[in-house]
Amino acid sequence: MTVWFITGASRGFGREIAQQVLERGDKVVAAVRRPEEVERAFAAYGDRLLAVPLDVTDEAQAAKAVQAATDVFGRIDVLVNNAGRGVLGAVEETSDEAARGVFDTNVFGLLNVTRAVLPVMRRRGRGHIINLSSIGGFRGVAGFGVYCSTKFAVEGLSEALHQELSPLGIKVTIVEPGYFRTDFLDGTSLHIEEQVIPDYEATAGAVRGAVPGLNHSQPGDPVRGAAAILEIVDTDTPPLRVQLGSDCAEAMDHKVAELAEESRAWRKLALSTDHDDVAEQS
Repeated sequence: MTVWFITGASRGFGREIAQQVLERGDKVVAAVRRPEEVERAFAAYGDRLLAVPLDVTDEAQAAKAVQAATDVFGRIDVLVNNAGRGVLGAVEETSDEAARGVFDTNVFGLLNVTRAVLPVMRRRGRGHIINLSSIGGFRGVAGFGVYCSTKFAVEGLSEALHQELSPLGIKVTIVEPGYFRTDFLDGTSLHIEEQVIPDYEATAGAVRGAVPGLNHSQPGDPVRGAAAILEIVDTDTPPLRVQLGSDCAEAMDHKVAELAEESRAWRKLALSTDHDDVAEQS
């Protein structure tokens, strides 16, 4: 029986993952701001659910949540860093307060929880960390520049963690969902900046205008997305990075092709910057 520690388990992907994990007989530590909501929602699963209070931006609270999990279940096999928030606005339109807020949750919050869980996994020499990123963690998009930058940070951290933890028996997977029909585009998860600069009307402004029409009509199915994450955890050789959704897969292919084309076009310039002795060796 696997023990899952899931942040942001009260809604969206987190809730759906918790639901499917409990349905198949595993145990869940649901780390959320309001544990009573999760306890009511999953009351039928009895003592296989432990709901603990957690604001991921609070390092001390993260340590307490992990301690509570190990006190009750003895271990943590899978950590799902799902808690996150978004901000919509051109980079210049986004205030310092809004930018720091989204970094506090998406990056520093993830770090708080990961640092708290890793000693538990290292002692056992096994574990799996699932970090929820986004297609925005591989490709920046006008209007979501600050949000994308947090996911770029998650990807860099995750790649380094993969290298550091693989020799210790701990796996790391970056999950990059496209647009899924969760409540991420609702006001509860997405902050829309009030400042509007007319010069960005055709770029970030166009995205701002399109978001209300996208909400709850996204192509991705959260039930299937959660099932895919369970499948990743169940495999013996999980990927470091995986895309979820046809929109994400297509965007990834386009970005990879762009990178390859640009690299070829500017390769001569790149090689021209080496010292002469390096150039002679090559």
